[in-house]
Amino acid sequence: MPHDPHPVPHVHGAPDDVTLRPVSDDDLDLFEREFSDPQGVGPHQWFGFRSPVDLRRRHAKTGLLGPDGGMLSVAENGATVGRVEWFPSTWGRPDTSTCWSLAIGLVPTAQGQGIGTHAQSLLTDYLFDHTRAVRIQAWTDRTNLAEQRALEKAGFVKEGVLRCAQWRGGRWHDQVLFAMLRAERSDAETD
Repeated sequence: MPHDPHPVPHVHGAPDDVTLRPVSDDDLDLFEREFSDPQGVGPHQWFGFRSPVDLRRRHAKTGLLGPDGGMLSVAENGATVGRVEWFPSTWGRPDTSTCWSLAIGLVPTAQGQGIGTHAQSLLTDYLFDHTRAVRIQAWTDRTNLAEQRALEKAGFVKEGVLRCAQWRGGRWHDQVLFAMLRAERSDAETD
């Protein structure tokens, strides 16, 4: 097996069948097939058609991993079933008030089985282990109750509602903001 320059270790407490790993060329093919229309991404993730060229270009250049965020594939029993992403968000000046924001996309057949909860938990642990982040956040549509439950099960705390925060489908949508602080993670060291 070739050496992986970006290992993503399995995190304690997650089932052995859900893992994260760097995105492969085959994964990009799957993402294009599954996430290119409203049926694939679902009602809360459809923002219109996008060109796959930019994603493939970034993958060829950086492997979709870098200091300003990244993307990893979600695998169940070794088969790719989606992706997780992280990107910087600021709550003030970028040099002092930046945190990571998470996003997830699962193929329809992988939804509703706890895979998203475990994948988001794995990514959160990975970011706390490999970056200096103190806060990691995610948001979802106010009507996306499944994702709200997944974030809460992954240890995120509901912080509030961002009114008219996301433009999608011809109108503005409220988003529910969740976050986890480094001190709140389940394996946080206590002094």
